[in-house]
Amino acid sequence: MQLNTIKPAAGAKHAKRRVGRGMGSGLGKTAGRGHNGQHSRAGGYHKVGFEGGQMPLQRRLPKRGFKSKTLKYNGEITLADLQRLGLDEVDLLTLKAAGLVGELIKHVKVIKSGELSRKVALKGLGATAGAKAAIEAAGGSLA
Repeated sequence: MQLNTIKPAAGAKHAKRRVGRGMGSGLGKTAGRGHNGQHSRAGGYHKVGFEGGQMPLQRRLPKRGFKSKTLKYNGEITLADLQRLGLDEVDLLTLKAAGLVGELIKHVKVIKSGELSRKVALKGLGATAGAKAAIEAAGGSLA
């Protein structure tokens, strides 16, 4: 293959549409812009969602719901997670290092789901009443 023999694939190149060049071209007179109105004129512009002055759809519909920031920064782990972790002392940094909670999490609560049969000391973590009772029953503590 030589540089002077390279050609684009068949049908890949086509002539540019030349508008306003006479009636024989099929795009003469109004050049494909219709007759009157904003779109037929140079400089015609409207923002996305503009409906000709009618109240736009996004303003006609009611506002609903919100995204809770607490879901973004609060996490939870289970007693079964603590059992699987296999550490004697657990805090937020160890949970992040183990991949049990995300990097953005600032508060973690232990919930009662699963079994805990080993002694675990929690530092800086919250716990539900049932989880607290299960941790203390296994000989662990919350600080």
